[in-house]
Amino acid sequence: MAKPRTRQLVRSLFKLTRFGNLVIIALAQYFTAIFLVGRDTLTDFRLFILSLATILIAAGGYAINDYYDVKIDYINKPERVVIGKSITRRHAILFHSILSILGCTLGLYVSWKIAAINIISAFLLWLYSNSLKRLAFVGNFTVAFMTGLSILIIDVYYRSGNALIPVYAAFAFFMTLVREIIKDMEDLKGDHTFGCKTLPIVFGMRKTKFIIYGTLLVFAFTVVALSPYYAALLFYYYLLFLFVPLLILLYRLIRADTKRDFARLSNFCKLIMLLGILSMAFI
Repeated sequence: MAKPRTRQLVRSLFKLTRFGNLVIIALAQYFTAIFLVGRDTLTDFRLFILSLATILIAAGGYAINDYYDVKIDYINKPERVVIGKSITRRHAILFHSILSILGCTLGLYVSWKIAAINIISAFLLWLYSNSLKRLAFVGNFTVAFMTGLSILIIDVYYRSGNALIPVYAAFAFFMTLVREIIKDMEDLKGDHTFGCKTLPIVFGMRKTKFIIYGTLLVFAFTVVALSPYYAALLFYYYLLFLFVPLLILLYRLIRADTKRDFARLSNFCKLIMLLGILSMAFI
């Protein structure tokens, strides 16, 4: 009996902390360090600690988010709910606290600057889950900012001066911002039931789509404006693996009108993020 329970607990923890998203965070940080700073960073133990600290804080953020959103998730994504089932609410808040404290402590081992960023990040993730995510655009911006920061923090530590690191941080910011708004469109029913003031609720689905169109347009102009920093191969990679997917995303967004449509668009945004990370290897 113990082994099945243990397996169930492990699966629940993986689901609670969005293990796949944590892998993408680690991949983004290591690719940034190896391909934009220097290949010798692969053997830097402090990079491992920095990345582990980021992952722990992100995992704690996911845990506290589900803790506060358990009632909303029962409406929006009942199959994803683990708090109150295999993990108690008391254990979820304890799990969040332990992960966040460990992440901040490990950051101090790397440097005081990294520790300061981690403390601010842990606080923002708690504040986001507690209140910010229920505010129009503010919650979306917060998550996007945190995602961009997870890449920018590599340059805070190494101080490489490589202009491509802020470029990739901006890419992560814009794609996360679009994805978070799309997720709000997907979760409209539960958010509306519990009084959240997300963009789709405040402005409606049609106007929210236009906000995304504008965000994508600003993103595209930003990429073009920063193109002098790209190597030729990287620009062609962006043309094929960024602009074409963005056009597909735009086309699908125009036609999207169901919860399933928006769920697929959210996953597609994650794929674009992954392609962007992999492009670092082509520099």
